[in-house]
Amino acid sequence: MHEIKVPGKLFIAGEYAVLEPGYPAIVVAVDRFITAKVTFSEKQMLSLPQIGLPHVACRFEHGQVVLEDTNAKLEFIENTLAVVHQYLREKSVHTKPFSLSVTSELDDVSTGRKYGLGSSAAVVVAVVSSILALYQDQLIVTKKHIYKLAAIAHYQTQGSGSCADVAASTYGGWLHYAAFKASWLKGKLADQGPVSELVEENWPYLQIEKLEAPEELVLAVGWTGSAAKTASLIKKIEPLKQQDSHIYQGFLQKSRDAVSAMVKGFKQNDLKMAMASLSANRSALLELSRETGGAIETTELEQLIQIADRYGAGKSSGAGGGDCGIAFTSINKLERLHKEWLEAGIVPLDILPAAKYNETGV
Repeated sequence: MHEIKVPGKLFIAGEYAVLEPGYPAIVVAVDRFITAKVTFSEKQMLSLPQIGLPHVACRFEHGQVVLEDTNAKLEFIENTLAVVHQYLREKSVHTKPFSLSVTSELDDVSTGRKYGLGSSAAVVVAVVSSILALYQDQLIVTKKHIYKLAAIAHYQTQGSGSCADVAASTYGGWLHYAAFKASWLKGKLADQGPVSELVEENWPYLQIEKLEAPEELVLAVGWTGSAAKTASLIKKIEPLKQQDSHIYQGFLQKSRDAVSAMVKGFKQNDLKMAMASLSANRSALLELSRETGGAIETTELEQLIQIADRYGAGKSSGAGGGDCGIAFTSINKLERLHKEWLEAGIVPLDILPAAKYNETGV
């Protein structure tokens, strides 16, 4: 049996801008994991007990995935299985039935609270990684292969997004990331060409660079008590892109400058520069929010950030509108930051950067 642990993610900087080709972001993998366990078996079976699907029969028929259960929550996994199965067939790998179980610690197990740690992306990466692990004696599998297969499956299902969360779950650690050109990938998928060839191609604008955070930097994460509605926030930005491109282009440039400064701060082991760039990216997002009425910062997030700024620098994470906020601080200030967050009704989360995902054969 193979056990694959795949981390969730937090956006640090570059949100929204990263949806545009060539505009970078910084994302970090965190030590909350999706765990996939897979082994060959007589019958093909999926198990997702946490969403009430402990036994879902599954088979491949004429190149298609057929699931006995039609639950909408299975859509990401269904598309992922189809992409990986096509890849294996193109690689002339003879597939056999397997049993695959997937469990998650990205959300709060006892309450079901969602923290915005990228669960769908992590699940897709876990499914890709675990199935490829079954055939590791017949294939050369790199992080690039896993990322691209997972990105294809995730994009086919969601139809949008930067796939920065897919990259974080694949590579682990801190990443300097720029997304591929979405229209290019859509065209490739519409052409229905070989997946194995698409994986080997250079994807326009795609950049994935590992980073090391400044030694003194401590990442603090606080949960505001409400979940974000990413899709509705993104929709509010679309009219601005079309009607006032000058304002939107200004936002993109400010975001790029802030991310570039953060990368420089990381590479120079400069905590102050990292903190200043986090605040600069927050300012760019606030301007975007004012122009669109998108409410990237809720009242709770604003309070989280105001407190964080007393101990370093704070910002929303991801789409905003709820979920988590983050802070760059130092170890000697972390306890006081957490105390003030708690007094304000903000829940400090015991979350740390995850260096890499852990793969174990059992």
